[in-house]
Amino acid sequence: MIILIGVFGVLIILAIYLIVLYNGLVSKRNVLEEALSGIDVILKKRFDLIPNLIETVKGYLNHERETLESIVNIRNQALNAGSADEKLQLDKKLGNAVGTIFALAENYPDLKANTNFLSLQSELSEIETEIERSKRYYNGTVRDYNIGVESFPGNLFAKSLGFSKRNFLELEDAAQRETPKVQF
Repeated sequence: MIILIGVFGVLIILAIYLIVLYNGLVSKRNVLEEALSGIDVILKKRFDLIPNLIETVKGYLNHERETLESIVNIRNQALNAGSADEKLQLDKKLGNAVGTIFALAENYPDLKANTNFLSLQSELSEIETEIERSKRYYNGTVRDYNIGVESFPGNLFAKSLGFSKRNFLELEDAAQRETPKVQF
């Protein structure tokens, strides 16, 4: 009888542990998904700002029409992207393309002095800062989630409960990790 009570007690403790483990992993997964959703919201703000930037720049950069059309196409693809990974890939392309507009603006003093352009440039700068913060937060939630999934003894049960390791948002271009060389 004592053995039966002991076995029953161990099973109850194991069941309680699995419930706590499962609920903890669900909580971490939901925080991670919320962080990804936050990135999505900020990217949408950027996508909504792009048409205004294009309209402001259009008159100044007539012979740069291909660049403007490219940005519009990337923006439209990003708005219609299905997965978060696809949106993040298109976001990188869009960021590079918008950077091209700002670089081209250096050749047009009237454009650089245009108040609408300066305002849009400032807003985009603020949005880029928000995107960076959101990506850092997302990576922090991925770290916490992965610790829960990979730590012992949770790793023994996580996979069977449907939880798997997630990837961090990282730079894909190795050149961006290198220290820039400045020469005078």
